[in-house]
Amino acid sequence: MNTPVNITPGILYVVATPIGNLEDMTFRALRILKEVDLIAAEDTRHTRKLLDAYRVATPMISLHEHNEKARSALLMEKLAAGRNIAYVSDAGTPCISDPGRHLVARAHDEHIRVVPVPGPSALTTALCASGFEADHFLFCGFLPARSVGRRRFLESVKKEEATIIFYESPARFTAALADMKEVLGDRQVLVGRELTKVFEEIRRGLLSQFCLDGSFQKMKGEFTIVIRGAEKNQLQTTDKELMEMLRELFDRQKISLRDAVDQVASRTGESRRKVYTLAVDITCGPRKNQT
Repeated sequence: MNTPVNITPGILYVVATPIGNLEDMTFRALRILKEVDLIAAEDTRHTRKLLDAYRVATPMISLHEHNEKARSALLMEKLAAGRNIAYVSDAGTPCISDPGRHLVARAHDEHIRVVPVPGPSALTTALCASGFEADHFLFCGFLPARSVGRRRFLESVKKEEATIIFYESPARFTAALADMKEVLGDRQVLVGRELTKVFEEIRRGLLSQFCLDGSFQKMKGEFTIVIRGAEKNQLQTTDKELMEMLRELFDRQKISLRDAVDQVASRTGESRRKVYTLAVDITCGPRKNQT
């Protein structure tokens, strides 16, 4: 009669890798990648370049957003059989706007030990270079692709006093900043591109300055956008106060409705649509509900 053998489950390591500069690879991460039985990678072709640079011969298997649920089942079998596995995304820390969440959750559910191996992340890299409040911050990942959804999301966070961090693609960068200025007001912002790479660019200024700067439009690489949180005086502007500001601009400075709306929206952080509605009420009288 065969005696049952108790197998100690393996460990799932969640390993951060460089976001651009290979010198940012940690000693611990390198050791783990060499010692595990298998590396699960978001893109094996991309990770192969990293492994070759450090002469890591550990076999790989792909795990990305399109196969994560199915592939996680296979990896759970290997972990249950005592194999140690490392998961890496294409760059930075896995599960942060990257695949890996389902695999990690499945490991916890099946009582597999999960060990994070910390390292680079674009959001903390940009945040520490911003000079903005960092005791608490709100990371929002990628904004919705369409302007309507993007503006709706920005409306939901415009009163947030914490520093806000977004990722954005080059194709949507200009449109996203324009929506940010209109919804959030003309706040200070830091933009990071190609972070830690040869052509790294980090700029800080007002949203309006970036909206006028066309030099970013044809650049490659994802952007990390860090925006200063709302000031307290922005959170306490009533409709009555907004209308008083508008009347002062209309009566004393004799500027156009459009310019008055732009100034008040930028000064208060209120949405341009809301300020425009109040401005129309002042110039044309309150609109009556249609019956």
